[in-house]
Order: sequence, then C-alpha cells, then structure tokens
Amino acid sequence: MAGIVVTPTPERSTKPIAAGHGGTVVEAEYPAANYINASRQLVTDQPVRAAAAGREVVAGDPITKPVCIYLPAGYDVRDRTTRYNTLYLLHGVGGNRREWLDGNRAMDGGFVITNLLDHMIDGGEIAPLIVVFAEGRSSHDWMDTSFNSSATNMLGFYYFDYELRHDLIPFIERTYSPCGAAAEPRTHRALAGLSMGGMQALNLGVGGHRCDAATCVGVPPARGSGLAATVLAPGMTDLFAYVGAFSSAPTTSEGTVLGRSLASSGHGLSLLYVTCGEADRLLQAGYERSLSGLAEAAGDRLGDCHQVLIRGGTHNFDVWNNGAYNFVRLAFRTLGERDRPTVLRTTIDPR
Repeated sequence: MAGIVVTPTPERSTKPIAAGHGGTVVEAEYPAANYINASRQLVTDQPVRAAAAGREVVAGDPITKPVCIYLPAGYDVRDRTTRYNTLYLLHGVGGNRREWLDGNRAMDGGFVITNLLDHMIDGGEIAPLIVVFAEGRSSHDWMDTSFNSSATNMLGFYYFDYELRHDLIPFIERTYSPCGAAAEPRTHRALAGLSMGGMQALNLGVGGHRCDAATCVGVPPARGSGLAATVLAPGMTDLFAYVGAFSSAPTTSEGTVLGRSLASSGHGLSLLYVTCGEADRLLQAGYERSLSGLAEAAGDRLGDCHQVLIRGGTHNFDVWNNGAYNFVRLAFRTLGERDRPTVLRTTIDPR
C-alpha cells in the first residue's frame, strides 16, 4: 500500500484519547441459524450439501449469539446513509468475544484496541470504522471456552463461516452499517484474528481445510492439536477484500492450499497481512506454514502480501496489537489484485 510503512505500535496510541474523541463499545444479540449441534451435525437454513460441509446437514432452531461492536466517535444510530468500513476481529482458542477487550486492558483499565482505533481515526490515519468482536465458536455450546479437541465447541471454530456469512454480517449491516448497499461491499469489509482466530481468517476467509477431532476422522492430528484436516472451506473472498492473521494456530492450512484456493476464486485479496513473534512456539507451525508457497500459488488473485515478524515477540498482545494497528492502517485503501503478488517482508523491533 503506497505511502504506508509497517511500524511498531506507537505507545501514545495505546493510551486513552481526549474526552469526547473516543468511540463506544456496545453489546448485542442476534439469531444464528448456522452452527454445529450436539450430534456434530451442521444445522443450517441454507442449501448446503453434506459432501461440501464434510458432515451431515440438518434443519434446526436458531440459537442466540452475543456480539460486541465498536462504534466510532460521531456514530449516529439514526443515520442509515453513511457507509462505514467494517472489521470483523476474531479471538483465540481460550477466548471469547471480549478477549480483544478484557484480555487487552490499558493501564487505566480501558481497552488498548479501542484506544488504538480512537487515535487512528482522530488523527486521520484511517476513516471511521466499525469493529465487530464476534463469538467464533459456531456451536450449540459456544459458551464453553475449554480446549478439548473432541468437543463440539472446538469443531464450531471450523464452521464459523456459515454463521458469519448468513447470520452475523446481515445482522450488522441491517442494524449498524449499510455497507452492504455499496457497489462492491467486499471492499468495505476486512477479516482478521489472533491465534485460532488467525487460523479462521486464513482457513475460512481465504480457503483452507476445516478440521475435526482426529479420533473422529481417523487421521493423524496436526502437531499438538488433536485435530485433523477434513474438507476444504470455500473461502469468503466474495465478502472480504482484506485478511489478517496474527500468530495463527497450528491447524492453519499450508500456503500452497491457501494460494490455490485464492487462484481459483472469483475474487482475490487486495491485502493479506500475516504476522508472528520470532519467539512464538507457533512460528513454524502457523506463520511459516501458512506462507510457504502461498504467493506463488495465488498468482494474480493476491495483491499486497505483508509478512511481518516481531523481533523477540511471543504469543501475546504485544504482537496482536501491532498486527491490528498496521493491518487497519493498510486495509480499505489500494484495491484490486496484481499481475503478481507484491510480497513485503518486514521485521519490527518493538523497542
């Protein structure tokens, strides 16, 4: 992206902005008709084939899911004409919709992520945007945050794209922002996440494998996860032009798989931003795995591909805040794929 340089997170931007200049966080509920039930079936109100889903597909009653939404300063709920860019930001395996908020507190008790957004908007670095903090477990037991590879709450991570596409995005755009009415709404939407959410951004957003408990499918699991790859997800590049993955989980698909999905898609990506700490135990299993061969396989379906290492960084919010800060600054700008990907490799020293 011309004129934008990937940098350390400015310390001043993690602090609260002046009174009256900050956005607000609200919580809402919506009906989700697409989720994994207790029998490991996909409940859906859509014409989904079992072969494509990789499991039995059934009808069922919707469940109620909560969501947190950041609304920028000046947002007026009565204004149904202003179109806001929207970022869907996903949590990790042990987190929930509030991980980016409560797990990422500033010294004053506020939220680092909203402070960053407030400063970027107030300083004119980015246009006002809405950020959606979703519950990424698309399952009947979405409230269970425990790590159990054979549980349905874990399986729900790998089927969140149905809920996101058919339930959450329509709810957000009906209730908060009419960006879906834009000529090309995908250019107003971005998808990113940390750890397990980074895997979702790549496997579900770009197009990698769904996973299930290795004991259920009889396939060796990915290292340390207890989960094994099953069917390919179709990707969501028709919905999102910008994807970010911060310290993605070890079940993230190989770069060649992701790249081939992009190459065969009807829409490419204008921005792919992948980052990880150099001292993160998932550096090879997530970051390097997801990038190996991706740009070459994607061809002209990939625009700018930022590959960013944080010197000394581990699996924590120092890395994830920096990922969010730079990703949001780069997204929603240069549009369109390229004759070939522009790969930009950067190492950031946060000190």
